[in-house]
Formats: sequence, C-alpha cells, structure tokens
Amino acid sequence: MTTTDMTTTVETQPAGVDSLFERLADVWVELEERLSQVPVLSRLAEGTVTLHDYQRLLFNLRQQVVDGSPWISRAASSFDIDHFELRSAAIRHAEEEHRDYLMIERDYVAVGGSLDELRQGRKNLGSEALSGYMFHYAAQPNPVGLLGAMFIIEGLGAKRAAGWAARFQEVLGLADSQVHFMRYHQDADAEHTGNLEAILTSGLIDDAAAEEVVRCAQVVARLYALQLEELDR
Repeated sequence: MTTTDMTTTVETQPAGVDSLFERLADVWVELEERLSQVPVLSRLAEGTVTLHDYQRLLFNLRQQVVDGSPWISRAASSFDIDHFELRSAAIRHAEEEHRDYLMIERDYVAVGGSLDELRQGRKNLGSEALSGYMFHYAAQPNPVGLLGAMFIIEGLGAKRAAGWAARFQEVLGLADSQVHFMRYHQDADAEHTGNLEAILTSGLIDDAAAEEVVRCAQVVARLYALQLEELDR
C-alpha cells in the first residue's frame, strides 16, 4: 500500500489521531531534552567535538544499526493476515534498511578507522538494551507498537542526522563522503516518517494500539539516548 493509498482526509481521520500525535510530540520533546545532555552531542553543539568522538559515535552506532533490518523482518513475520498492510510495510522497510550499516563502515574507514576492529566490536550497554527490546517486541503477535519505535528512530534520521553531519563537517572539516550515513538518512527517513504518518491516520490504529505506540516510543526514546550516553561501555 502506498502513502497515497493510506492517507485519509482530515474529515475521515479516526477519533484520537490528534491526541496520539500530541502524545508522541511530548515524547519527542523529552527525547530532545535528554539528547542535549549527551556528552558527545553537547561537545558537537559547543564546537569542541573531536575526530575521535566522531569515530566512537560511528563505531557504536554500527553495532546497533546492523540489527535494524533483522528486527524489522521479525516484526513482519509476527503480523497476521488481518494486519497485512503493516506486514507489507515492514517487509519493504526491512529491504530498504538492510545495507545501512555498510554506509557506517565506509564512513568509519574514511575517517581513519579500522574495518576489522569495527566488525569485531560489540554493542555498548544502551545498544544491548535497545536491540534486546526491539527483538523481544518484534516477536510478539501483531507488534503494532513498533510504529512508536519508527517514530523515534526515523524521526532522528529525518530531523537531526543531517544537522549533526553538517556540524561535524563544520567543526572537523570532514568531506561529504565521510558523513554519508547521516546525510543519506535525512531524505530516506523523511520518506519513512511520511509513510508512518499515513499509517497512523489510516484507521488501522485503534485506542489500544495507540497506547502501545506511545509506550514503545517512550521506551525506544530512552534506550536510544542511553546508547549515545554509554559510548564504549
């Protein structure tokens, strides 16, 4: 189903849609506040970030991003025929995401990192918690709440990744080829968030599902920030 197929007019939006978006917006505000206190992002904003900081960020992100397509695929297999539209969307999303970690690897090598060391790395404490939660939730029957995870993860790509890339370039003098992963996700994740909005306004999400979406967004927001707080641990 395309975004056009799923989008509804304001007049036909199900009751509670505005409330759902308001609650998700509150989760986003909390996430922004927490991210502003993450050391590596604070140094980025202040202009004191180092090349080593950027390498550490890529190293840690790669260990979690490599799990992205697998947990999305697991979620797709957990949707029954009554949730065919969500299963189809998850399958497409998994296909689009399954090479993302390769972009991180190229960026990491481009800034002097060792590919062998990167591939032998392990998840930090926050990444372990995030991936564990995602795989656990994705294995539940009809894991509709994962739309909340998408709201956070794709939202960061669409709204923050390009800004972070530009700031790293400004402070460290990096080339576009050294921040490709972050720059790519501005456009790719903007499309994904558009698809998400279409799903949330399509009538597929009832009140119970909305509760799951918000709760999952809250958990993923906290765990995503945690993985940035726990670089190298």
